[in-house]
Amino acid sequence: MTQPQNPPALHSFHGWRRSALVFVVAASIPTTAGAEPKTELLWPNGAAGATGSEEKDKPKLILSLPEKSLATGAAVIICPGGGYTRLAMGHKGQEVAAWLNSIGVAAFICDYRHRGKGYGHPAPLHDAQRAIRTVRARATDFGVDPARIGILGFSAGGHLAATGATLFDNGNADASDPIERVSCRPDFAVLCYPVIALDAPYTHRGSQQSLLGNDADPKLIEQLSAEKQVTKQTPPTFLWHTNEDRGVPAENSIQFYLALRKANVPAELHIYEHGRHGLGLAKDIRAVSDWPRRCEEWLRGRGLLKKGEL
Repeated sequence: MTQPQNPPALHSFHGWRRSALVFVVAASIPTTAGAEPKTELLWPNGAAGATGSEEKDKPKLILSLPEKSLATGAAVIICPGGGYTRLAMGHKGQEVAAWLNSIGVAAFICDYRHRGKGYGHPAPLHDAQRAIRTVRARATDFGVDPARIGILGFSAGGHLAATGATLFDNGNADASDPIERVSCRPDFAVLCYPVIALDAPYTHRGSQQSLLGNDADPKLIEQLSAEKQVTKQTPPTFLWHTNEDRGVPAENSIQFYLALRKANVPAELHIYEHGRHGLGLAKDIRAVSDWPRRCEEWLRGRGLLKKGEL
């Protein structure tokens, strides 16, 4: 699909050393029921790098498809947050899937491995990459366009989504598993108050420690600092953050946006003046509750919600 090459836009951003002021009208987020969510193993025969065979060793994909009358063919892999120690599957998972379904987007929640399950890097990244490959390889089964598969994440899940958007490959053409033969590059990314930078003054240290442990190799830290891995191949990205976020400061989103801008990657950033960390859809937070609508407008403007034959 040919995407319009609009220049990067810094929307609602009035300087990263000053508060951005955005007035919005609170709105409820509609939900539309499609097929009942279904859970599948990402690796039916055992996950890559698994250290056991218990439930915690089995990353999963939770499928939530929109009604056929609404389906646009777009798909999103959702990476819930949780500091790489747990997964906030409610307000950063199922509620987001329901919103995406309501605008015709197929949602796939990635139940990835993390420190709470005994795993650090590279397991979370491998799981997110596998999720993208799975949806792309089985696009016909899911009724989605293999060229309109995005990734979305919150907080530490935003870090996972950002590394998924910067550290990808074209697949292994010689793999016996057909899923491993396809690319894991997302076609777009949505980053919600993401952890981005590691070993920076504004790093969320808990996420870094859970992912990498203590005394990580500096080269690995640099590799997983997503703003340092942006290239012109990084997919178009929508970001939002709040100025009041003390858990994961807004500099994370700002630095990623600036890296995208430098690489001439289409991007849009919203910095809201008010709002704590961890808001999810922010349905009841008047100052932030319009971010899903703005995200939908961005997706629509890039032609990602256009219906067509698949």
